[in-house]
Amino acid sequence: MADLLSWQVEAKTLRLHGELDRETLTGLWQQRETVMQHIEVIDVSGLQRVDSSGLALLVHLRQIAQQQGNSPVFSGITDKLHSLITLYNLQQIIVSAENPA
Repeated sequence: MADLLSWQVEAKTLRLHGELDRETLTGLWQQRETVMQHIEVIDVSGLQRVDSSGLALLVHLRQIAQQQGNSPVFSGITDKLHSLITLYNLQQIIVSAENPA
């Protein structure tokens, strides 16, 4: 059984925990507009697993923030997530706070 996805907003940081996949992303999807207000950092260090649906949601969350006037960066990108980002050629979109483009 997949670990549920949870998230919390602290100051201007969105922290994600658990698994971000097609089975778990519905709650965050439904609250995405509200959750992304004033977000400058998306911390993915607490994610154990991300599939292509989850990666698409991360891209969408960044887009929502940009529409609200922010340019969020991602922190805590694991090697597995970095490989997925590279596979989909999203390095210019999923910008790491640790290794800015």
